[in-house]
Amino acid sequence: MADDQASVREGLVLLLGALPDIDVVSAAADGRQAIERVAEHRPDAILLDLHMPVLDGIETTRRLAAEHPEVAIVVLTTYLDDSSVLDALRAGARSYLTKDADRTEIAHALRAAAGGLAVFDPRVHAALLTAATAASPPAAESSGSGSGAVGPVSTSEHAQALPDGLTQREAEILALIARGLTNPEIAARLFLSNHTVKTHINRIFAKTGSRDRAAAIGYAHRHHIG
Repeated sequence: MADDQASVREGLVLLLGALPDIDVVSAAADGRQAIERVAEHRPDAILLDLHMPVLDGIETTRRLAAEHPEVAIVVLTTYLDDSSVLDALRAGARSYLTKDADRTEIAHALRAAAGGLAVFDPRVHAALLTAATAASPPAAESSGSGSGAVGPVSTSEHAQALPDGLTQREAEILALIARGLTNPEIAARLFLSNHTVKTHINRIFAKTGSRDRAAAIGYAHRHHIG
């Protein structure tokens, strides 16, 4: 876990360490330490504050997601504004809780995140829905081809055109979802583990405001991804 406040950090270590199925392998006081400790200990999940010195939580999340995609990132912070939530999820966080969450809620979020699932504070859900509603683009106009077919995403042509902070890998996976591939089929196609595919899909759902695969497919079609 990582938090710049010693009292919070030490308290969480004691709280979570007392649970029979959770081992706290290390605690960091800033983002740079967090990255170093993750590289050293390779935990299943990290509990991460957003506002820390040296390297803030958003950039820490971004680097961890890039360098250690197998590690589930659970944000625990006092900040609930739309920008903080969206920035964290776009950077790669799997779950987002506020610091008034109790030990049971935090433990549940860590277990779920380590298993490939996303958990959000109910107020975070509300913030995401508000942001998604405000940011929903109008339906794309017909190209006039008459076929209604949507071409695949081209990395070279559309590297700067991906919406809502989607990475090229996430767009690639979203395109395969839109074509009807299952998680194991996507994993085989891209030479990834099932866990890594689940991680990417959870981030896709968070970034696109999709509740399920059907909603993600609709999003892909609206944005010509697939």
